[in-house]
Amino acid sequence: MSVQVPKEALEFFKKLEKNNDRDWFNEHKTEFKKIEKNVKAVYNTVLKSLNEHDEVDKLKMFRIYRDVRFSKDKSPYKTHFGGSFHRTKPKLRGGYYLHIQPNNESFIATGFWEPAPTDLLRIRKEFEMDDTEIRAILKDKTFNSIWGNFVGDEVKTAPKGFSKDHKAIDLIKKKQYIFIKKYTDSQVLSDGFIDDVNKSFKAIRPYFNYMSEVLTTDLNGVSLI
Repeated sequence: MSVQVPKEALEFFKKLEKNNDRDWFNEHKTEFKKIEKNVKAVYNTVLKSLNEHDEVDKLKMFRIYRDVRFSKDKSPYKTHFGGSFHRTKPKLRGGYYLHIQPNNESFIATGFWEPAPTDLLRIRKEFEMDDTEIRAILKDKTFNSIWGNFVGDEVKTAPKGFSKDHKAIDLIKKKQYIFIKKYTDSQVLSDGFIDDVNKSFKAIRPYFNYMSEVLTTDLNGVSLI
């Protein structure tokens, strides 16, 4: 039997959205743990598939409990599953994320969520010097059909030390270099979901190869590792 996301996972979270309190969750905790076990099998299958074409040294599935200390929303539980896949550092950069949530809110994401200040500066300096290669990757027909364009936060005009009139300012002013692909509930529950996730993650490799080279060399191309 092939591994796939159980429909009970989406149904459970729909109920949790309406009953997000400790009493309800504790009453249904046995049900949740069973669902969680099945979903972990999905994440581990994705991990195995990734390692057929990449080097991923760690899978981290996030707990259902929310950190409400600094949030206005005091709901104690998340209404989704989330897990990240870490590529082997320092040689390989970038990461993968799989998010499973009902109401057509599931997605996969990849790239650089919170680059360290030194990495962010290095990326911006690379684009300032030459944006030819990154634009060729972004414009590739197959790549673009799967991932589209960058999403994420950016500064309003230009980062300190960069000209707002630079021809690559659209790339330089970004603070995150990520891609997101969304899925409907029916796609998530289909038997081809894991294969599509893996195929999409594999398609990101030209971008990861390029960024890994940038982040492991200086502006002269000399290795930093």
